[in-house]
Amino acid sequence: MFLSVFEMFKVGIGPSSSHTMGPMVAAARFLDLLRAAPFAAHGVRASLHGSLAFTGVGHATDRATVLGLAGFVPDSYDHARAEAALVQIRDTCRVTPSGLPELVFDPKTDLVFEFGAALPGHANGMILKATDAQGDVILQETYYSVGGGFVLTAAELAAGKDSDEGAPVPYPFKTASEMLEMAKTSGRTIAEMKRANEVLRGGTDSLDKGVARIWQVMNNCIDRGLTFDGILPGGLGVKRRARNIHDQLMAERGMNLAPPHTINDWMNVYAMAVNEENAAGGQVVTAPTNGAAGVVPAVIRYWLDHVPGASRTRIPEFLLTAAAIGGLVKYNASISGAEAGCQAEVGSAAAMAAAGLCAVMGGTPEQVENAAEIALEHHLGMTCDPVKGLVQVPCIERNGLGAIKAVSAASLSLRGDGTHLVPLDACIETMRQTGHDMSEKYKETSLGGLAVNVPNC
Repeated sequence: MFLSVFEMFKVGIGPSSSHTMGPMVAAARFLDLLRAAPFAAHGVRASLHGSLAFTGVGHATDRATVLGLAGFVPDSYDHARAEAALVQIRDTCRVTPSGLPELVFDPKTDLVFEFGAALPGHANGMILKATDAQGDVILQETYYSVGGGFVLTAAELAAGKDSDEGAPVPYPFKTASEMLEMAKTSGRTIAEMKRANEVLRGGTDSLDKGVARIWQVMNNCIDRGLTFDGILPGGLGVKRRARNIHDQLMAERGMNLAPPHTINDWMNVYAMAVNEENAAGGQVVTAPTNGAAGVVPAVIRYWLDHVPGASRTRIPEFLLTAAAIGGLVKYNASISGAEAGCQAEVGSAAAMAAAGLCAVMGGTPEQVENAAEIALEHHLGMTCDPVKGLVQVPCIERNGLGAIKAVSAASLSLRGDGTHLVPLDACIETMRQTGHDMSEKYKETSLGGLAVNVPNC
């Protein structure tokens, strides 16, 4: 099994990897189909189903779909150009993607929210269609946004397609137990095995530059989030708090009376900065999703700024270790809130961050696996119930607490020798089963939990 570090960590835009980035990626794939088609389309249409319909407006799914059909993609998204394009599309009812003729598309009538039953393959489904001059459908494809920005067609999903394509890798572990056995046999760390796999697929230079960019975007996101204040968009009136908290913490530095638990505020503020940026539609890195994007960068920043001996040169080791754990969770369970609740998002992120921190602090592969298991175990059963469908409440604070749990899990594992009762594989399988049994109203539909018990208007 091989899932690249660049699949687990994707540069994109907020507020949601599954509801914003995924639909934009799906639209880009549909445009590629049109470019390869032997006929010229006259117009395009889109319908959103399941969770994409119920929480689509709060997650900017409609906006992302329109921009995707206009040729925008998450990795190179330009906010100013996107705003101008949206105005033009609204005024002309046309999209003009590169390499295709001008296509008729009126967002008011050609983008439909279907609030009935979800499509059969996944909670996050959408159907894209191309039409001729008479309005008849000449090309149609169903896409599923399966979490973390991953998109599959209906046929790919039915075939069980994952990202394990290409040349065989030297360490193809599919489970944590296989990972530990390979580490023991080879004498390599988890990061070293992951690096060997990545180098074989993409080369050393591409890996090093790509990982450096991941951290640069993560760190820039923290810094931006610590700079801005004001009210987040969406109508809930949620205030940005990271800047004010950070200002207080900076003012308290050097004071002998600061209580030890203040370190938790630092972890919180780094994570909240990221998720406030995400909620505002800023540039973030899926880690492994947008809704959980703050946990991993917050733990890295905590380590760099507050832990003696931390070095930026070891950030690749952190990220590669975290990606290895995230790949196991995605392959054997889910990283999608619409599939398995927030345990699959913030829980997975906490496991990844705990593993990465444990690794750079000298943990053995056994201790790294233990750290990931502790962090994930104590998120089991967590629901995804965003108020008004926005990635704000409880998501922003939840990332801060996920970072704190990740650091605690890494610390606990480092105090032991790696032996423990519940294997990571068992914890991942438990998460999968729990997600399967969880009521749909607690899986990113905003039909239960805080979403219906907190006034949102």
